[in-house]
Amino acid sequence: MINIEDFSKLDLRIGTILKVESLINAEKPAYLLEIDFGKLGIKKSSAQITDLYQPSDLTGKQIIAVVNLSPKKIAGVTSEVLVLGANSKDGAVVLLEPQKNIPNGTKVG
Repeated sequence: MINIEDFSKLDLRIGTILKVESLINAEKPAYLLEIDFGKLGIKKSSAQITDLYQPSDLTGKQIIAVVNLSPKKIAGVTSEVLVLGANSKDGAVVLLEPQKNIPNGTKVG
């Protein structure tokens, strides 16, 4: 188990997806997302969410992401943030999203 101090190290923020493209070189089907985090800027994320979402479903959607993890190279691109989701019974990822529109960059916690 972790304690609250460990959890508080995660910087969870609200962002709006601006652009979606297929990540062609990925081992598993994925999208490259460009996400607006307000004052934190626009960040990129690789997301394996192709089972339930089409690019048109994602553009303009607000999501929750961890913004303070180390960047990771995936399929030749740098993923800067980790978009959060839950695995459904069939294994597809369902994105976590706010129930109401919230300013980009708002801290979650």
